[in-house]
Amino acid sequence: MAAELSSDLVKTVALLAAGVVAVPLFKRLGLGSVLGYLAAGLAIGPFGLGLFEHPETILHVAELGVVMFLFVIGLEMQPSRLWKLRKQIFGLGVAQVAVCGTLLTVAGMLLWDLPVERAFVGAMGFVLSSTAIVMQMLDERGETATPRGQRIVSVLLLEDMSIVPLLALVAFLAPAGSAGDESRWLTIGIALAAVLGLVAVSRWLLNPLFRLLARFDAREVMTAAALLVVLGSALLMQWGGLSMALGAFAAGVMLSESSFRHQLEADVEPFRGLLLGLFFMGVGMSLDLALVRDNLGMLLMGVTSYMVIKSAGIYAVARATRSGHAEALERAGLMAQGGEFAFVLYAAAAAVGVLSARANALLTAAIILSMAFTPPWLALLRRLAPGGSATDFTDVEHAANATPGEGSVLIIGFGRVGQIVSQVLLARGVPVSIIDTDTDMIRAAQRFGAKLYYGDGSRLDVLHASGAGHARAILVCVDKREATRHILERIKEAFPLVPVLVRAFDRQAAIELVREGADFQIRETFESALRLGEAALRQIGLPEDEAASVIAHVRQLDTERFEAELLGNEPPEIIARNFLRKRWEPTPLTNTAQPGLALDAATAEVLAGDNPAPPAGQPPAA
Repeated sequence: MAAELSSDLVKTVALLAAGVVAVPLFKRLGLGSVLGYLAAGLAIGPFGLGLFEHPETILHVAELGVVMFLFVIGLEMQPSRLWKLRKQIFGLGVAQVAVCGTLLTVAGMLLWDLPVERAFVGAMGFVLSSTAIVMQMLDERGETATPRGQRIVSVLLLEDMSIVPLLALVAFLAPAGSAGDESRWLTIGIALAAVLGLVAVSRWLLNPLFRLLARFDAREVMTAAALLVVLGSALLMQWGGLSMALGAFAAGVMLSESSFRHQLEADVEPFRGLLLGLFFMGVGMSLDLALVRDNLGMLLMGVTSYMVIKSAGIYAVARATRSGHAEALERAGLMAQGGEFAFVLYAAAAAVGVLSARANALLTAAIILSMAFTPPWLALLRRLAPGGSATDFTDVEHAANATPGEGSVLIIGFGRVGQIVSQVLLARGVPVSIIDTDTDMIRAAQRFGAKLYYGDGSRLDVLHASGAGHARAILVCVDKREATRHILERIKEAFPLVPVLVRAFDRQAAIELVREGADFQIRETFESALRLGEAALRQIGLPEDEAASVIAHVRQLDTERFEAELLGNEPPEIIARNFLRKRWEPTPLTNTAQPGLALDAATAEVLAGDNPAPPAGQPPAA
């Protein structure tokens, strides 16, 4: 008994050690964490050091990582947002699956002389991109919520849903025939009942359950309830013959508008990250090196040709749907591999005789190799994009590795703005805490004497660890518009009483942030542009008091325009046109700083002393 326990402990330690060593090494080389996990699994698997003889056992457990990952993604996809993506899901998604499936099926018939049914099954397995790999890479780069990220998520959702009709189609292709009509209709009925049951439970039972548990103020019970929701929804869908990951995603969507969604995400996040890494290691263990060695030339040629053909199909669909060259290349690189659902499809095809055991093993190896080739293939394609380089793909690990302690003011983002703001606060002796994901910025911040937190400021566990709930103020100084909005939303829901000051990209972003609850906002070029304009007035000979009066006038007009646009009673272009007509009068005004101002087209024309109204229908630039 003791020997068996010791053996299990050795395997657990080896599993963790392999990931801890390989992932940072591969990230340092710019190859990404996914390839690091695959290499770690290969090293300790049955075809490496042989510490694990049955990788399918680990892979089966680690699939829960993919399930939890899809649940977290579902929490971010409110039904209203999902409805807005319907054209992309059923338009862009169907187009990409159809085009790539056709191209790869034809390639299998021409290049490998395969019968049409085997070529089709092999192609469709490769068409189903790896949701785990693509979402992990998007998440690490902070692009999941961006428009281009949402388009990729839409295609992945369609691909995940398509596994159900593909499995049914495999049954029809079986040489020995398929199940009867009655059995097929029964399967469809069970699947629909599972979906309706999940919707009903998520809509009418889960929110009252979480409200009840919240009254007991037991964090561990809430964590257990979160895991119960994820695993229970996955189990229900599996009983209905559907994808576990699809069930978890549906549960996440149903709970996305719940007041508990951020708490659920924080509870599931640690398990998701660990199990997702374990999944990739299990995939690496499953790679049969002997099979690869004996068929190396054929596998390399097959994987390379399929990735090139699939990338070409993805690029063509992206360009046909009006995506830019850079976005199309990025999508082609991210989604060029086969995915985890291919294992399910190939196993089902082998079980009914559509694929032989050897063909199943070769196709499975090809899928694993395509996953391993994804990071370098993505880097290669990114070099073809304007201004692209391999360094663009250095992944950032969103880890909540926080130094203990809390400060009076919390700054999220230690770039140009965050550094200057921290100097102001520290000069007055105000304690400061800093959150950033850039290790170089963290090292630079050590010189300032602030408390440092390495992590993603949009994550609740990182915010809690950094003392956000006790901060006198939180400053959001990140330079990405969508990330700023997302962080503000999280903070206001979790810590509604803490004042939040945000850096806004432009006027429209500032208005959105105020509506989201920001206590103070300022546009990036606000004061610097006004100071530059004041210096220009002095340079051309205006007296100092007159230049200050002009700047105060512009600041006051901009404040009034901002407040008018915030109310939204008139279109922004009409408001801007009205303010353009207001000229500066040589009456001294108090030069008092006002929040939320920026130098824009209206200011430029005021300073020029000539304010003609813009042509009808043409709003001034903000």
